[in-house]
Amino acid sequence: MQALSRFSGASLAPLTAVVLLGVTAVTAQPQPRLDVPYVPTPQEVVDRMLQLGKVRAGEYHIDLGSGDGRIAVTSAARHGARSLGVDLNPVRIEEARTNAKKAGVSNRAIFELKNLFETDIGKADVLTMYLLPSVNLELRPKILRDMWPGTRIVSHAFDMGDWQPDHRESVIGRTVYLWIVPARVEGRWTIEGSHKFTVTIQQKYQQITGTADIGGKSAALRDASLSGAEIGFAVDIDGMTYRFQGIVNGDRIDGRRNEWRAARAK
Repeated sequence: MQALSRFSGASLAPLTAVVLLGVTAVTAQPQPRLDVPYVPTPQEVVDRMLQLGKVRAGEYHIDLGSGDGRIAVTSAARHGARSLGVDLNPVRIEEARTNAKKAGVSNRAIFELKNLFETDIGKADVLTMYLLPSVNLELRPKILRDMWPGTRIVSHAFDMGDWQPDHRESVIGRTVYLWIVPARVEGRWTIEGSHKFTVTIQQKYQQITGTADIGGKSAALRDASLSGAEIGFAVDIDGMTYRFQGIVNGDRIDGRRNEWRAARAK
């Protein structure tokens, strides 16, 4: 578990030291209050987290609460990613920078003394974290708001409440979770192609349901799925079942083979 804090200069715990020959009390420099204690992630878990996140060369990876930097350093050294580690403990930041230098990846594994809630995560391809359940829940709205559909989120040990993971597994007795940030598809869409009709979609994270309005008749969407920006569903039209698969791009959906398209109704 990596050390971090939401507070840049939070509650301080003065430390005193007795100086020999003077018996003088000395107050240490203020330290940030860390919401999450520093507990290193075992390397076997680090390796599997990055595998599940499908970290690839050239991708941008952010590790929140980076501790000694082992996740970001491994990502840069073994996967060729550009990694940013964020932590509020200056001791851990210096340790992480030293580890990156030893691994020869100081140019690709960068570490910043920074509040994770103030970190720009929107450009990351992969986000990793080992925090606490309460911190995950507080971070969840920022992830869903700021990160692009298809971004991979990997967490060691803790989930994100009612946002069910796309994958979960045990690694040497530790639980690792994977989520893929879903596109926002809730609402009414006008479908055009070989058939023209409207669909109304309800969404809870990556889980979607909905109905189609075809010539004044209503039909439930079947086998509806959403993974990142990839959407799929089936509709029965005139006794035939049609399967629609496409890519969500904001207020537009493009059919996989351009055989259909959809626009979000205003």
